[in-house]
Amino acid sequence: MRTGVGSLSRPAKSEEGATPVSKRISPTERLRAEVDQVFAGSGDLVEAVEQVAVLGARLLLQSALEAEVTAFLGRDRYARAASTEDARPGMRNGYCATTVKTTAGPVTVERPKLRGTSERFVSELFGKHVTKTNALETLVIASFVRGLSTRDVETALVEALGEQASVSRSTVSRICDELKEQFEAWSRRRLDDVRLDYLFLDGSHFRYHANAGAEPVLAAWGIDTDGKPVFVGLAAAAGESSDAWADFLTDLGERGLACPLLVISDGAAGLIAAVETTMTVALRQRCLIHRARNLLAKVSTNAQAEVKADYWAIFDVPENIEPGLDAVRHVQARIDAFAKRWRDSYPAAVRCLLDDRDSLTVYLRFPREHWTRTRHSNFIER
Repeated sequence: MRTGVGSLSRPAKSEEGATPVSKRISPTERLRAEVDQVFAGSGDLVEAVEQVAVLGARLLLQSALEAEVTAFLGRDRYARAASTEDARPGMRNGYCATTVKTTAGPVTVERPKLRGTSERFVSELFGKHVTKTNALETLVIASFVRGLSTRDVETALVEALGEQASVSRSTVSRICDELKEQFEAWSRRRLDDVRLDYLFLDGSHFRYHANAGAEPVLAAWGIDTDGKPVFVGLAAAAGESSDAWADFLTDLGERGLACPLLVISDGAAGLIAAVETTMTVALRQRCLIHRARNLLAKVSTNAQAEVKADYWAIFDVPENIEPGLDAVRHVQARIDAFAKRWRDSYPAAVRCLLDDRDSLTVYLRFPREHWTRTRHSNFIER
């Protein structure tokens, strides 16, 4: 998928090697191209969201820095001072790297350098105390999943950069609008050519405001018939109800996504109901990691290590047992053995395991080499 927003075409390769990128391409333009490539890619969900968040934060800062220089000189990049009224003397002279701390680690932006100026340029972008925060990344994520008000933007920037930070509202709004436009183009794309064997569903949560609860974002990620990961869908929602998930999955279907062989998710009632009504021919696997957490929450602290080891031992299948019904019967027998051992000590934990027990072993019907990946949806958790 290419959105066309800030896109740069890939230079053609020759026998001598890749054509070098033109030095006249600004850091901002390069960052826009990187964001566009993430939306066009097929990496896993968390990696893609985090990449866009960090790139978006860099894009915001880079654009703000370049806007400061434009305002200082009184003219745009490549415009001549002689042809611009009220322009200052001086010219741009490349860039130097500047590091800003974020929760994702140091983020490098390229601060423009000037020469021939009548007075020294000093950036007012950063306050005195730039702290480690997720405000910028959250700002970017929020901008493309649901949009933001000017107040949201101002609050996030002050939190991230300090009270003395000076970033124009128009700069922030423009960058957020560009990201949102890219995301919306991606979220409307046709999915007719996507053929999934496995579809993973989960709700990630992001906190958009200080002193407010985290809000759900519904996520879909898959493995296609060639074994490649595919980032399928992402949408803000008011909650994780059956209706919310059904609307999300229906939209994927209306855009051409065919029903997968297997859907992997946690045991949320709304999600399960939506899967069973919208993907009627798919098998359903319950995430073993979610089930382990639920079960261990009903076990005393001093026994958790032993119970946890017993739980995961249930799903160890000897190499001489073939995938399919034999493997399913083997694991179901181990579930019974676990229940017999722990029923008296931890009846609630055993009930948790036995509830919807058939959905814990569906992945065993598929190739053994896929088992470790298809028995949980943990890759798409925050």
